[in-house]
Amino acid sequence: MHHRKYRFIIGFLVAPLALYVMFVVSPNIQAVIYSFTDWSGYSQTQNFVGLDNYVRLVHDADFWTALTHNAVLLLVLPVVTISLGLLFAFLLNIGGTRRGSVVRGLRASRFYSAVYFFPYLLSVAIIAVLWQQAYNPQGGLVPGALSAVGITPPRDGLLGTPSLALWACVAVAVWQAVGFYVVLFSAGMASIPRDIFEAAALDGVNRATLLFRIVVPLLWDNIQVAFVYLGIIALDFFAIVNIMTPHPESVGNSTEVIAHYLFTRAFSGDTNPQYGYASAIGVALFFLTLTLAAVMFRASRREKVEYA
Repeated sequence: MHHRKYRFIIGFLVAPLALYVMFVVSPNIQAVIYSFTDWSGYSQTQNFVGLDNYVRLVHDADFWTALTHNAVLLLVLPVVTISLGLLFAFLLNIGGTRRGSVVRGLRASRFYSAVYFFPYLLSVAIIAVLWQQAYNPQGGLVPGALSAVGITPPRDGLLGTPSLALWACVAVAVWQAVGFYVVLFSAGMASIPRDIFEAAALDGVNRATLLFRIVVPLLWDNIQVAFVYLGIIALDFFAIVNIMTPHPESVGNSTEVIAHYLFTRAFSGDTNPQYGYASAIGVALFFLTLTLAAVMFRASRREKVEYA
């Protein structure tokens, strides 16, 4: 009987594991192998160069510029997105009028949640194209809105100004992602017994204290996962940059990120493709992502707050 059970389990696992090895494990192993070669990606020959690509990576100023931008994204994107997600979720679920000890959310909170979540349903490519047009200095929505409130928009537009281009891309990423975390945190708040909120209301706890001293500790597991997920997005950040500013050098490399730099090295045309070097960049990005996840889980580890 036990043997039949094991055969049944193995039968279900073989196909998923085979697909995982074929499409995930194998490409990663190949990338590591290519990173030790000078393969262009198109030639028939691959010469082993040892650690030359990694030595070049350490001395590559453009790589360090891209890494700096990813570090900025890593600090800004998770903090801003999670803060806004928590705030909006709190207002929707607990920010309504109080009647005695009864704590209520806003009216039509489900409608607002759907509105917040809608941008997340669109693909990143569509969102990037839409916002690229909205940022257009020639009749775009954003320059028009700035002019309407008395602010003179940059002559070359937000995406054409080196000091503003990266922040314009960050704003789009936050706008696209925040709705998902509103729904995530709303679901977490809905699972918290209402007795806790009503007891806090009876004790005269204000909303700021309720949010930071009660809600945040109870949602810490959700926040931890959100930090890791947004951190991975910050280390990637390829699609928005590639669509909105396809040529970062035109704005002084102010929007260059590691993933986009990898792309340009691997597919820089027939003149000088550098697939081996791009593989080394990919391996470095892979280990940076693993390190980020480990550090975030370690740094945010704390005793779990439980409630009956």
